Amino acid sequence: MSYLVYVAGFGVAVTVFLWLRDLRIFYRTGLPGYRTAAYWGVPYTALALLGLSVTAFAEAWEYLGLGLVLLALYLQGRVDRENVWHGEGTAERFFGRAERTNDKGSRKRL
Repeated sequence: MSYLVYVAGFGVAVTVFLWLRDLRIFYRTGLPGYRTAAYWGVPYTALALLGLSVTAFAEAWEYLGLGLVLLALYLQGRVDRENVWHGEGTAERFFGRAERTNDKGSRKRL
């Protein structure tokens, strides 16, 4: 087992974290961009897990598995999202703390 398995595992953890952060922001705000990002987080997490398993169990193809994890991270960052932060600090952005919207039903959803 190579050190690249740990790198791929960290990439999977980051992918899951970003997916759950998008889900939390959608739950708090109801914005359609974060809904789309939360939906697409599921297959991107699956792709990252596939990359981790390829890296861990196929030693000859560990770079391919690491490439799949990096592809999942790249694709997850390309989903368009609305700007929900206006002057918040780093910790609020990191944990996805957004202002709650009470009237979520009046917004147009996909």
